[in-house]
Amino acid sequence: MSLVRCRTCVMPNTRPDTSWVNGECSACISYRNRKEVDWDARKRDLIALLDRHDGKCIVPSSAGKDSHYQVLTLLEMGADVTVVTASTCHLTPIGRRNINNLARYARTIEVTPNRTVRAKLNRLGLELVGDGSWPEHCSIFTTPFNVAADLGIDLLFFGENPQNSYGGPLGADEAKKMTARWRSEFGGFLGLRPSDIVGQMGITERDMKDYELNQRVGRDWWDLEAHFLGAYIPWDSWGNAEKAIAAGMDASRPSYHNLWNFENLDNAQTGPLHDYLMWCKYGYGRGCAQASVDVRTGRMKRAEAMAWLSTHEMKRKNLHDLEHYDYANVSLHEILEPLGLMIEEFAAIADRFTVDHACT
Repeated sequence: MSLVRCRTCVMPNTRPDTSWVNGECSACISYRNRKEVDWDARKRDLIALLDRHDGKCIVPSSAGKDSHYQVLTLLEMGADVTVVTASTCHLTPIGRRNINNLARYARTIEVTPNRTVRAKLNRLGLELVGDGSWPEHCSIFTTPFNVAADLGIDLLFFGENPQNSYGGPLGADEAKKMTARWRSEFGGFLGLRPSDIVGQMGITERDMKDYELNQRVGRDWWDLEAHFLGAYIPWDSWGNAEKAIAAGMDASRPSYHNLWNFENLDNAQTGPLHDYLMWCKYGYGRGCAQASVDVRTGRMKRAEAMAWLSTHEMKRKNLHDLEHYDYANVSLHEILEPLGLMIEEFAAIADRFTVDHACT
C-alpha cells in the first residue's frame, strides 16, 4: 500500500498527532496562515516580554542553526542570554565545534548526566518505545528548566513551535508559550515517564534525577515562562542557517538521507536510533520533513521533492546495508557499542517496530 501524502507538501498522513483538512496537512495550513499574523505587534510583545524580565533569559541549545539564530537575535535585542546545553547522547566532532563556536557569543552551561546511565536509557528507549533518543528528549525539556530554577532566571526561549512548523493538532500551532501540558504531550516522552525506568537494567531513582524536573520547577512551574521565539519572529530554517553559518557555525550533510546540510549535526545517534526508527514506524525520514518545509516555502517544487525522495528516502535495510550506515562520519558500530548492542540485535529491535504498510 502506498503512503498517502499531503496534497501540498510530501508529508505522509502517518505522521503522528497531525491534523488533516481536505488532504492537506496542518503544517501547510499553518504556514499559509502566517501572512495573517501581525508580526510587528508580535515583535513588540517580545520586547515587552524581555523588558519584564530585565532582558535575562535562557536559550536551551544544541548549538545548531536554530540555537545560533536564537542567541544572536536575542543578543541583538539587548538581552542577557545564558545558553544551556543538555549534553547529547553521542556528540559528534562537528557538534563539539559548534558548541564551542556559540560559546564565543554568550555564556554557556553544559550539563552532562552519567554516561553509563545514558547509554542504558538509549537502549531502553529503543526497546520500549522504538526511539533511542528518548533520554535526549527528556533532557531537552528538563535540564534548561532546572538550570533556570537554580540561577533564578524565569524566562526561557525555545525555537519554533513544532506544531506550527511541522504539523500537529489544529489549534496547537497557535501556542506562544510552552505549558506543563504542552511539555507532557509534545515533549517526546512517548508515554514513558522517568519513574517507569527505575529498576530496569539496574537504574535507580537517583540515576533518574537528571531526567526529572526539580522540586522548585514542579512547585513553581508557572513562575517560569518558556516561550517559542518563532511565535514572535517569522521562522525560517534557511534564514536561521545563513545567519548561523555567517557567525561561524560549521555545516555538513550528516547522511545521504538528509536533504539539508545544516540540521541535526550534533548527535551521531540521530540517524540510526531516531530517524531510521521513525521511518520504520511511520514510513518517512528526516529528508521528507526537510523537503516538506522546502515545498511549503517555495524553495522546491512538490514534483522535485518526490523525485528526491525516490532516490534518497530510507528503505528497509538488511544487515549488509546497516554495516555501512554512518551518521555525521560516525559508524553504526561506534554508535551501538556504548549501548552494548550488535548490529544484528539493533536490526531485530527495528523489525519489531516496523509497520510494513508504511514502508513501501
